[in-house]
Amino acid sequence: MTNSGDNIKFPVGEFIHPEKTTDEHISVWIEEIEKFPSVLRETITNWSDEQLSTRTKPDGWMVAQVIHHLADSHMNSFIRFKLALSEDNPTIKPYAEDRWAELADGKDLNIENSLQILEGLHKRWVILLRSLYKEELQKTFFHPEHKKQFFLDATIGFYAWHGRHHLGFIQNLKTKMGW
Repeated sequence: MTNSGDNIKFPVGEFIHPEKTTDEHISVWIEEIEKFPSVLRETITNWSDEQLSTRTKPDGWMVAQVIHHLADSHMNSFIRFKLALSEDNPTIKPYAEDRWAELADGKDLNIENSLQILEGLHKRWVILLRSLYKEELQKTFFHPEHKKQFFLDATIGFYAWHGRHHLGFIQNLKTKMGW
C-alpha cells in the first residue's frame, strides 16, 4: 500500500504497511518484485550516457546511481531474508547507501551489470518468497539503526514499494525530459 501523491521525495507515495497482511498482499507484492527488473530495463532501454548521468531530482542521484543502488539494496534485502529464515531474529548489518552510491561502481554509467544482478537476484528472490509458509513470513531480523525488528511479510511489501519508488523517479524524469 502507498499513500499516493506527487511528492518529489516520494513519487509513488510513502510505503504504508496494511494493518493485517493478507495472502493477496503477499501475492501482489511478489509479482511486483518478479516483474520489476524487466519494467526497469524497458523504461531505460537505449538511454545515452547523458541520460544516465542526469539527476533524478535536483539534489538526487544520477539515474545510473539509482540503478546501482537498487542492485545494492535488493542484494542486501535478499541476504537479510536468508538470515531471518536461517537464524533467530538476527541482527543485520546496515550499510551507508549514500556512500555506496558515491563509490566508483555506484557512479559507473555502464548499468548492464546492475541490471543483470537485479534480473538474476529477483528470479532467486521470487523462488524463495513463493516457497514461504505463513509462519516463515512472521520471522524477523533486527535492524540496529532503527532499533526494531522487521517481519518478513512487511519487508516483502516494502521492497515491492522500493522498486516502484525509485522507478517513479526515473519515469518522472523521462516524462519531464520528453525521453
